[in-house]
Amino acid sequence: MQSKFFIKSTQIAKTIMEMKVSHGNTVLDATMGNGHDTAFLADLVGDEGIVFSFDIQDIALENTKNKLNELGLLNRVKLIKDSHENIDDYINDKVDLAIFNLGYLPSGNHSIITKPDSTLKAIKKVLELLSKHGILLVVVYYGHQGGNEEKKCVEDFLKSLDQREFNTLKFDFINQKNNPPVLIGVEKKG
Repeated sequence: MQSKFFIKSTQIAKTIMEMKVSHGNTVLDATMGNGHDTAFLADLVGDEGIVFSFDIQDIALENTKNKLNELGLLNRVKLIKDSHENIDDYINDKVDLAIFNLGYLPSGNHSIITKPDSTLKAIKKVLELLSKHGILLVVVYYGHQGGNEEKKCVEDFLKSLDQREFNTLKFDFINQKNNPPVLIGVEKKG
């Protein structure tokens, strides 16, 4: 039997994105991968909004560009081939929502993974860029070599955020096998 509400971390993240993002928003997909979140966000921001989407792999940019072209959403997105740790080189505006999917490109080279150092640099920059009541979502896939280290670094950092400035929540399936992804949500207070 399948769950109705506690489906999986990515679905919970998608529900939060739907609730938060509206036409005209500026949003960030810090790890574009195959473009699923980028396309979803591009639909939500409408013609007046913009999605900044980052990845270091050519295949990720190619897959995402193709998906956006098919959906007629490419004009709402800036595809950037660079590490997410350099977001401040590209984004000067406040960001209403940012999402990270940590790990590796599912259909790509599994030895190319997100790393704790660059991820933490990116997260710190995103927290500075978040608008009032802006949301950061981090989906942590950790069932690969180096994944637990990155998960611990990200959790430890986000756990240490000043509660007067941020609310931080972790969705963690504690009775499932095979390292289900963890979702951490951060809201910047007003």
